[in-house]
Amino acid sequence: MSRANFLDMLHNRDWLLADGATGTNLFAAGLQSGDAPELWNEDHPDRIRTLHRKFIEAGSDIVLTNSFGGSSYRLKLHNAQDRVGELNRKAAELARLEADAADRPVIVAGSMGPTGEIMEPVGSLSHADAVKAFAEQAKALEEGGADVLWIETMSSEEEFKAALEGARTTKLPVVATMSFDTNGRTMMGLTPANYAKLAPAQPGAPDAIGANCGTGAAELVAAVLGMTEADPDAVVVAKGNCGIPAWVDGHIHYDGTPELMADYARLALDAGAKIIGGCCGTTYEHVRAMRDSLDSYRKGDRPDVDEVEARLGKVSALAHGTDTAAEGAARRGREGRGRRRG
Repeated sequence: MSRANFLDMLHNRDWLLADGATGTNLFAAGLQSGDAPELWNEDHPDRIRTLHRKFIEAGSDIVLTNSFGGSSYRLKLHNAQDRVGELNRKAAELARLEADAADRPVIVAGSMGPTGEIMEPVGSLSHADAVKAFAEQAKALEEGGADVLWIETMSSEEEFKAALEGARTTKLPVVATMSFDTNGRTMMGLTPANYAKLAPAQPGAPDAIGANCGTGAAELVAAVLGMTEADPDAVVVAKGNCGIPAWVDGHIHYDGTPELMADYARLALDAGAKIIGGCCGTTYEHVRAMRDSLDSYRKGDRPDVDEVEARLGKVSALAHGTDTAAEGAARRGREGRGRRRG
């Protein structure tokens, strides 16, 4: 079978199913808290291949490489900052082996997560240094056989721009998703609508944008609604957490059932997502339920926020149209002016 083409599949398919959680499933396979998953690309390649194979068997059209923390800044925490090329190439090679062995087209997406640093002007990481780090990672993923670069879990405009510029030093298509987790905003204050307007305005704009991680399936679908309302032409990714996390018997447990994630997949499609998958807590069983749900479904009417909340759970005030952050800032401004006048 010839190698799949991401942009062709995106154009010709009504939807594409991405995979689920990397970390959650690697912890189940023996990864310990504090360990770098990327080191397993060399130390336990069989377990990484099993991760990808099980997601493909569950129905995933796209598998993300085990390279989320593969930048020099993240690997430095494990004294592996000099192994960026080696570990990212291996991550892509392992996913490529399983994708090529499948009996249908499967896309390998090179995962690129945040550096963990705060960028200028608030922090000390310069734009040039961030671009250099992302470009180093992107090149290695390309060399290893990735079909697309998948920037994910971004929270700041500055880091998104740096990651995009670094990714565009390769010839690969680019997907870029943000994590909306603080009253419907990213940690650095971007809303889904902000992002939908920001992304296409960039040089070398992403081929798809979207949301991943965050606070659960309901808020993720609300973010998709916000993006598609702001830019109806956007190609949108929905990759939400499997419910809400809780500490149970010494480990993090996500309360989302396969049935909930199946319903989430349908709602995400109706909301305008083209690529649908799961993030933290999403197992092979969840992905199989999502695949079965989408395979037997014809896209329906666009849901409103109330329907999303009724079917999947609570969403933020922002999703309901109340921007509490802006109102709070305005209120503090009025109070400050009042004190100055006094």
